[in-house]
Amino acid sequence: MPVTPWSGYASKKLGIQTNARSELVDLTSQLQKLAATEGLQDGMMIVFVPHTTAGVCINENADPTVKSDVLTKLESLIAKQEQYYRHAEGNSDSHVKTILTGNSVTLLIENGRILLGQWQAVYFAEFDGPRQRDVIVKLVGGVRNG
Repeated sequence: MPVTPWSGYASKKLGIQTNARSELVDLTSQLQKLAATEGLQDGMMIVFVPHTTAGVCINENADPTVKSDVLTKLESLIAKQEQYYRHAEGNSDSHVKTILTGNSVTLLIENGRILLGQWQAVYFAEFDGPRQRDVIVKLVGGVRNG
């Protein structure tokens, strides 16, 4: 079946409430639902976090201990307090962790499904919570005819 490009591109905002200072929140089902709701069949989804102390990443979702291992390792590498930190808010470590995880990921969509590996999920990475956060999603692509 041919794919028809959208006449425009869709941008959506997701609200995320985090519950801890450092946390990985699985966004995969919300993003898949968004692709289905918007009718995106083939294209891509750009997931962007407009915060300087939170990011987004793709990682394993099969074993929940991976999330705690990742957060524990980041904490051991980047301490909350360092004598050389100058940022007055006291969250310099959160900014550094965000630089390491990044603020965006691009997901491929094929036949209406996000293409991820068998063990992968998309995570919102909170480093300065708990807070109410935003995730901006740009949908680019087409819908199938017929």
